[in-house]
Amino acid sequence: MASFRFYLVDVFAPKKYAGNQLAVVLAEKGLSTEKMQLIALEMNYSETTFILSSLPEQNGFPVRIFTPTTEIPFAGHPTLGTAFIIKKIFHYEKAPIMLNLQVGPIPVAPEINENGEEIYWMTQLPPQFGRNYSPEKIAPALNLSPTDIDPNYPIQEVSTGLPFLVVPLCSLSALRQAKLEKNLFYQVVNKGLARAPLIFCPESYTGHHHLSVRVFADYYGVPEDPATGSANGCLAGYLAHYQYFGSSDLNIRVEQGFEVKRPSLLYLRASPDEKGTIKVEVGGQVILVARGELI
Repeated sequence: MASFRFYLVDVFAPKKYAGNQLAVVLAEKGLSTEKMQLIALEMNYSETTFILSSLPEQNGFPVRIFTPTTEIPFAGHPTLGTAFIIKKIFHYEKAPIMLNLQVGPIPVAPEINENGEEIYWMTQLPPQFGRNYSPEKIAPALNLSPTDIDPNYPIQEVSTGLPFLVVPLCSLSALRQAKLEKNLFYQVVNKGLARAPLIFCPESYTGHHHLSVRVFADYYGVPEDPATGSANGCLAGYLAHYQYFGSSDLNIRVEQGFEVKRPSLLYLRASPDEKGTIKVEVGGQVILVARGELI
């Protein structure tokens, strides 16, 4: 196998050694799917991405995303982390940075916020809403009581590129208690599209942010994800659609990863256009932590 440079970054990271880890490999189009999968297993992060050209093509930079066990069409923190590498390593200054993923072209735009931090924002696909589930069915599959689930909002499948089951909880204590009962959960959702739940509550660990989130992605080889941009995109669409904060316009900060000792901070924006189509954006900081070579 030819040698390839790779970079390790922390995404949605308020500081180094937090957020969600990602390996980004500077590969080539001739690298086989089988070898990409082996490299992703070797890295053994929740995802590894492969940039297949140092120059953009018709729809952007060609990129493939792998978990340790399978290729996936879209994921949030790999999209942001890969765009960061393109900007910093390829010295690519155009904005937005277009990534050509299996789901199609995804734009990523770096912005400097009011604190002087560089936030990478990706625009996800408009949310699609699917099947609803009852608290009585879902609660036992999450080691919860039906009363732990907020009765004012639905338990619903949402997709902005990858489907997740969005589950609204009442409290941080319920969020902390939750545990995926895999066999029961998969049995309940087997006729739907979502295979991973995102649970959230209107409290945060730090007290400085709007929501806390957990994502159980065992189906994709990740028992619990420290920060999940794809799932939080679904959450942003859900919150805007149901006016969770009293408006269809959304601009919030979300905590994730505290339970797995990888505190993460995600920025969510959403707003409907004149036709009612919801634009979803997910943002976060990216920090370079290591570089190396696959030989």
